[in-house]
Amino acid sequence: MSSLMEKFSKEVAIAVDGVVLDGDLEVPENALGVVIFAHGSGSSRRSPRNRLVAQTIRDKGMGTLLFDLLTPEETLEDEITGALRFDVHMLALRLEGVTQWLLSQRGWKDMKIGFFGASTGVAAALLAAARMGDRISAVVSRGGRPDLAGGVLAQVRCPTLLIVGSLDELVLRLNEDARGEMTCETELRIVPGATHLFGEPGKLEQVASMSARWFEKHFSAAFEERSGS
Repeated sequence: MSSLMEKFSKEVAIAVDGVVLDGDLEVPENALGVVIFAHGSGSSRRSPRNRLVAQTIRDKGMGTLLFDLLTPEETLEDEITGALRFDVHMLALRLEGVTQWLLSQRGWKDMKIGFFGASTGVAAALLAAARMGDRISAVVSRGGRPDLAGGVLAQVRCPTLLIVGSLDELVLRLNEDARGEMTCETELRIVPGATHLFGEPGKLEQVASMSARWFEKHFSAAFEERSGS
């Protein structure tokens, strides 16, 4: 895994299920692992909220991959119909494909992987995590819709952090219900005074800090388990 020792940043084009998805891959020196982002409905890899979280994660020594779940043509279609953003099974398959692409890179097959999902992207992240099993080390949900993952919540094995604003009442109830269905290590953290997008001063920074600590903790634990220490 010597190729993981160097810091790099590059744009990538990932062929998945007959389409090509654009992404931004940034890895700090000696990265603990890589967090793959699944953005929410109507968003993209350019989401300023996800980019703030990603920077905080990189500052903690982990890599990030932000990518577009939809092609430019699909994005235009979705702006009219709003249908593709809720096709969480298709989005989960694409997330799995992107993850397999990442792991297929030279020297990367043992890289620790985490998913960060926002809004509807959380359902895709949980579906993909359930199918990929122990290969995923941790999941974080920001203002997520885990209910859209259907009946697979109990199949998620990796530690999962659910972050919700206290003023996002409907989503908070949905996350409380989802937590009750999950059997893996799960925490629900409520950010006081925050709405769905955590746009209030300092709230998104709290989300970023919680997320980075969660991935750092569980990437380190996964490394210790695999090394037998």
